[in-house]
Amino acid sequence: MSDASRQAHWESVYTSKGENEVSWFQESPAPSLALITEICAVPSSAIIDIGGGTSRLVDQLIDRGFLDVTVLDLSAAALETPKARLGERAGRARWLVADATTWEPSRSYDIWHDRAAFHFLTEALDRAAYIARLEHGLKIGGHAIIATFALDGPEKCSGLPIMRYDAARLGQTLGARFKLLQSLGNDHATPWGSHQPFQFSVFQRVA
Repeated sequence: MSDASRQAHWESVYTSKGENEVSWFQESPAPSLALITEICAVPSSAIIDIGGGTSRLVDQLIDRGFLDVTVLDLSAAALETPKARLGERAGRARWLVADATTWEPSRSYDIWHDRAAFHFLTEALDRAAYIARLEHGLKIGGHAIIATFALDGPEKCSGLPIMRYDAARLGQTLGARFKLLQSLGNDHATPWGSHQPFQFSVFQRVA
């Protein structure tokens, strides 16, 4: 899928559906918060949420006193939802409208969080482009938390094909500069009661 087609798809999704009308909606991003806690993040940790969309992770991070939070998404419409939800607090985060396969990080981060963006990259060139930005945008010693559909998860999401992973397969895809620290399964319940098996993997950026 071209960059323009990918962006048009997600703008259409987020302009036609409410926050809780998409399968990936979470009332609370508990698995992500637990892993951020486990890697000993501190208030000054620089955190970027890739494909953050309308996720409530940014709300929770601000509530917990994190001072350096960035949310990146392909869809400008998606980011308007958390901005409106946060009100004046939206100014405590940075908001980037960009494609993670073409964006050029201007700084590096301590934590790179991605819940269900990477698994949409079904083409090898797109995956390589994303990983190049991950390598550039994550500090040596920093942590990447990447969640995808598990091997027994759905084969499509939002009408698009996806790639399914377990921790080992994801580690092989990311390459030798990322050391797997832990992984966990998560059974995500959609707003309409179906279940989607996810896997969350934590990697450390190594030299």
